[in-house]
Amino acid sequence: MSYSRCVDRSYLGLVLLLSLLAKSATAADLELWRLDCGEMVIDDVSYFSDTHTYDGQSATISNGCYLIKNGDRLLLWDAGIARDYLGNTESRDGWLSRIRVTIEAQLEEIGYKTSDVDFLGISHFHGDHIGQAPEFAGATLLMHNAAIEWIRNNPPRNARSKLAAWFDGDSAMTGFDRDHDVFGDGSVSILVLPGHAPGHTGLLVRLPETGYVLLSGDLYHFSSEIGKRTVSRWNTSRADTLASLERFEGIIATLEPIVVVQHDPADIEKLPTFPQSAR
Repeated sequence: MSYSRCVDRSYLGLVLLLSLLAKSATAADLELWRLDCGEMVIDDVSYFSDTHTYDGQSATISNGCYLIKNGDRLLLWDAGIARDYLGNTESRDGWLSRIRVTIEAQLEEIGYKTSDVDFLGISHFHGDHIGQAPEFAGATLLMHNAAIEWIRNNPPRNARSKLAAWFDGDSAMTGFDRDHDVFGDGSVSILVLPGHAPGHTGLLVRLPETGYVLLSGDLYHFSSEIGKRTVSRWNTSRADTLASLERFEGIIATLEPIVVVQHDPADIEKLPTFPQSAR
């Protein structure tokens, strides 16, 4: 064997080793925090099912936002209830929205500022998921193209005002039609799960120690709905919802992830208590 061929093979081996070490370092530097983004006390949750599952029932549901760190880049998934509801005790039309702490304050507790967030991913444009979005105008908004077009053509007042930095200003926005690989390395994927709202999405995170974490958006409101094909009365498409339920539950069967229904208080304990993170 020639000397040059040995050198070539040694060089290729070194390149492969450095590549594997780089990937390992990236994987080891992946973290997920659950942030408290409020809760809602609802007198009548009958509209959470179009088959009368919840008739006559009330509920308190949680609002979770999620911060994912990949190396030196940060993704905030959903932006919760607006800071205007900090300490709120006033119910409107049988609906009480409140937050105990802002996203900004929680970021500061773990050493970050709102300006450190690179990407703001929004599962959908309902008010309880975009309330504190204006504070992240420096981030690139990640949103399904169907949601972008719907807001442009049928602007709900709250969504247009909360997302004005992107829709009426010059903040960066990235739209997509298919699942979106946020960091380009397969660690965090926004999943297309339409039906609840135009362009509704969920999130799949692959953590090196914890494994897969699957976040539902508003595909479900309670973990007890998984496997029961429950569809909210206010969903924009029943057929799309059922297809998304089938896909979501297929992912559960295949990957066996930690499944977090973002509105179910019972699922909060599935992830470490803030300020601890899942790795």
